[in-house]
Amino acid sequence: QVQLVESGGGLVQAGGSLRLSCATSGRTFGTYAMGWFRRAPGKERESVAVISRNGESTYLTDAVKGRFTISRDIAKSTLYLQMNSLKPEDTAVYYCAARTRFSKTWYRTFTLEDEYDYWGQGTQVTVSS
Repeated sequence: QVQLVESGGGLVQAGGSLRLSCATSGRTFGTYAMGWFRRAPGKERESVAVISRNGESTYLTDAVKGRFTISRDIAKSTLYLQMNSLKPEDTAVYYCAARTRFSKTWYRTFTLEDEYDYWGQGTQVTVSS
C-alpha cells in the first residue's frame, strides 16, 4: 500500500511559479511509476506529467511542455512538479498518483487514470490573470 500527500499549491499570479511535492510512504519509493494529474472546474481529470518506474522516461501533456518539469528524489521519497510560467488555464486541483500493479517494463509511462492504483487528496493551484 502507498500513501500520498501533496503540498505546495496556492494562489499565484500569471507568469509565476510553484513547486508541488508529493510525499510518499508505504511501498519503497522508486519501485513504481508515478504521475501528476489535474482537474479544472467543470472538466475531467487529465494527466499533466508522469514518470516511469525507473525514472528514465517522462511524459508531459502538450499544454505544459516547456513550462513544467516532473522529477523525483529517491532519498526523500518525494515526487515533484515544478511549474513555471503559470497561466490562468493551469488553475485546477492537482493530484499525485502511484501505479503499483505489475508491469513488464520499467521504462514505460502511463497517462490514464485507471492505470494508477493510489491517489493523493489533491492540492489547489489557482493562477490569477
